[in-house]
Amino acid sequence: MWYWLFKYVLLGPILYVLGRPTIEGAEHLPTDGPAILASNHQAVVDSFYLPMRSPRRITFLAKSEYFTGAGLKGRFQKWFFSALGQVPIDRTGADAAGDALKAGLQVLADGKLLGIYPEGTRSPDGRLYKGKTGMARMALQAGVPVIPVAMIGTDKLNPIGSRLPRPGKIVIRVGPPLDFSRFNGMGGNRFVERAVTDEVMYTLMKLSGQEYVDVYAATLRNKVPAEPAPRPDAARIPDVEAS
Repeated sequence: MWYWLFKYVLLGPILYVLGRPTIEGAEHLPTDGPAILASNHQAVVDSFYLPMRSPRRITFLAKSEYFTGAGLKGRFQKWFFSALGQVPIDRTGADAAGDALKAGLQVLADGKLLGIYPEGTRSPDGRLYKGKTGMARMALQAGVPVIPVAMIGTDKLNPIGSRLPRPGKIVIRVGPPLDFSRFNGMGGNRFVERAVTDEVMYTLMKLSGQEYVDVYAATLRNKVPAEPAPRPDAARIPDVEAS
């Protein structure tokens, strides 16, 4: 109940005035059944604007810190993110990746839409960064399509470090579903997971128009941005790592 109340009564009207969001390619969003929505990530409000324009509820995996704060602020934050349909994930545990995988697979097993940011964190400078393979692992194990989504303009409305939003224009661009059924039975293969991830990131680059950087965004925290690398190639299998 709170999800729809936020979307249509409490938060939605405010977001609409601030961002005047439009959606392109809404016909690619499935009307039923499980799927992964893989989006670039430029601002906290990405997780608000995408559900706002989706006809179906979207569940995101959120860091557990949003749900464990102390005091009145902590309780309000927990209620707020729970009401928005976000599921807490402890990213500091010994098996953080495994816990996220289980949580994501459960969301998909329930027939829901799962929202994922393959970059793992917000872009520090507006460019698109290398994707982590956890998303591919979920897609292959669950046997669901991946729908690429480009959030455009959210970094201008909600820059990193800003406390108040800056009115602007938000565009949500949805691409055709990516079918990875050709890899059936190959879930857990790191080479395949990397190839799938690169294909998704290449599609996001084309949808968003962002410059691609072949390093993880998390490695650039408090560092000088890396030089851009060539565009990702889905047919190429680069270095492999666990997500």
